[in-house]
Amino acid sequence: MKEVQIIATGSYGPKNVLTNDDLSQVIDTNDEWIKSRTGISQRRISLDENTSDIATKAAQKALDSSGLKPEEIDLIIVATVTPDCYTPSTACIVQKNLAASTATAFDINAACSGFIYSMNVATQFIKTGAVKNALIIGAETLSKICDWNDRSTCVLFGDGAGAAILTAAESPGLLSIYSASDGQGEDLLKCKAAPLGINNTGLTGMEKREDGSLNFISMEGREVFKFAVKVMAEGINKLLNDNSLDIEDVQYIIPHQANLRMIEYISKKLNVDMDKLYTNIERYGNTSSASIPIALDEMNEKGLLKKGDNILMVGFGGGLTWGGAAVKWSI
Repeated sequence: MKEVQIIATGSYGPKNVLTNDDLSQVIDTNDEWIKSRTGISQRRISLDENTSDIATKAAQKALDSSGLKPEEIDLIIVATVTPDCYTPSTACIVQKNLAASTATAFDINAACSGFIYSMNVATQFIKTGAVKNALIIGAETLSKICDWNDRSTCVLFGDGAGAAILTAAESPGLLSIYSASDGQGEDLLKCKAAPLGINNTGLTGMEKREDGSLNFISMEGREVFKFAVKVMAEGINKLLNDNSLDIEDVQYIIPHQANLRMIEYISKKLNVDMDKLYTNIERYGNTSSASIPIALDEMNEKGLLKKGDNILMVGFGGGLTWGGAAVKWSI
C-alpha cells in the first residue's frame, strides 16, 4: 500500500468583495450585527464566473506549483453543492479546461465536509495503486443559492475555490482520515433541487413552488451550531488519539470556516490556544467545501507550514456530514 502526500495547493477568490456595509444597503443589518455573531467582515461574490471557472483557477495554481503536466493527473474530484450543471460534472469541465485528458473526473456532494470526503476518496485510489496523482478541489458559488432577503443566511456565505494535489509516496504525509454522516439531520441545513411534478408550466427551479418554498439555502442555526461544535471537538480528539499525538505536537488546526464563534467555542472547550486554530473567515465568509483548502493554500503561501509539521483539518456540513484528516506536511 502506497503512502499519500500533499505536494501542492492552490486557491482562487472572485475579485468582487461584498462588505458588511455593502449588505446593509440591501437588507436590514449592519457591520456590528454581522461581526458580533459570525466574525465575518466581508466575502467574495462571483459576478461572471461559475463554479467550474473558479475551480479551474485554483486547480491551475496547484498544478503550476506541483511541476506536474496536466496529463500526469490521474484523478480529478470536485467537491461542490453549487455545480454548473446537474450534468456534466464540474470535474469533467475542469478536466477539459486543464487539458488533463487522461484523468478520471467526478463530483462529490458532502456540503461543507466535501474537501475532506474528496481527500478520503482520493487516498483510497492512491493507496490501492489505481492512480498516482490526484487533484482534489473544493469550489462553490454559494451566492447563486442564497436568499439575499434572508439576513440569517445570506450574511454567512461567500464564493471561492481551493485545491490540493495528492501523490503516491514512500513516506507518510496523510497520517489518518475519517468521514461520517447522519441523514437524520437532513433538514437542518438544506437547499432543495428542482421541484417535482412541474412540467411546461413556465416555472423554473428558482421560482416559488406551490408550497411557497424556494430553492435557496435554509438552516436551523442553533441546531447546526450544537452539532458543529460537538463533532469538531470530537474529531480533533479522534485525530490526536488515532495518531498518538498530544495537542502540543500539532502546529495548526484548520477548521471549516463556518462561524468564528464556533471556532472560539471549540478553542475554549478543548483548551487550545486560538493561535493554533487558523481562521480567515473574516475575509471570505463560509465558502463551504472550499473553506479548508483555501485556508490551507493561504497558510502554504504565507510560509506558515514547515516540512514535518503536524496539521489537523476538521469539517462538518449539511447531510449531516463531518470528517477530519491528520497530515504531516511534506512540502
